[in-house]
Amino acid sequence: MAVASYLICASPRSGSTLLCDLLKQTGVAGRPNSFYRRESVDHYVERFGIEPGSGSAFERRYLDAAIRHGTADTGMFGMRLMWPSLPGLLDKLRPLFPQQSTDAGRLAAAFGTPLYIHLRREDRLAQAISRAKAEQSGLWHRGADGSERERVKPPEAPSYDAAQLAGFIAEAAEYETGWQRWFASEGIAPLELTYEALSADPTAVLATILEALGLDPATAANVAPQTARLADAESAAWAERFRAEHPGR
Repeated sequence: MAVASYLICASPRSGSTLLCDLLKQTGVAGRPNSFYRRESVDHYVERFGIEPGSGSAFERRYLDAAIRHGTADTGMFGMRLMWPSLPGLLDKLRPLFPQQSTDAGRLAAAFGTPLYIHLRREDRLAQAISRAKAEQSGLWHRGADGSERERVKPPEAPSYDAAQLAGFIAEAAEYETGWQRWFASEGIAPLELTYEALSADPTAVLATILEALGLDPATAANVAPQTARLADAESAAWAERFRAEHPGR
């Protein structure tokens, strides 16, 4: 059965940008982005062209604008949602939909009953290394042609930091535990995907999602990744060193 929306439930450096790109390029699956990431709200307020503010009236305007933008002209709304953003989103929806008594009910009232897509990375050390290098270097994404796509600060050479990696590993585990417990408490059975499967065969994973959304999976054959992998020899060296220093991790 076709659905009208989907939520990509993820954690940092799990392939969500790649997945959002693929879905957007289909032309039939909306224009997903992190509309309720706290640090991005001001950006979207300006981009949507709505008056800044607070309270229920503002949140209704923002929600309506996010849905228009995330749907584009496709009839399908998409959004990326990291675990830390979920509580804030639910706080904003609670006054708008007071008749709903559950988180899932509020999300369905806001966006239409969505397909929940749980995207996770099995190799948490690789996930931590990817995040550490991005935060240190300022380069978060590179285009498929090798050009810089997203840089948040001037270039800086990354350096190995075992404590930082251990912290990011623990944080990723905390986020995944949070998602799993929330899905269980809300009676949600998400579509489970992994970064590893997505990076190995993005066309096949995209086709699986399109089929789950009630869309033509053959559309996936016309889409190509727009981001390049950032992992390199340095990343492999960091992983080898961390495992040597922390046996069993």
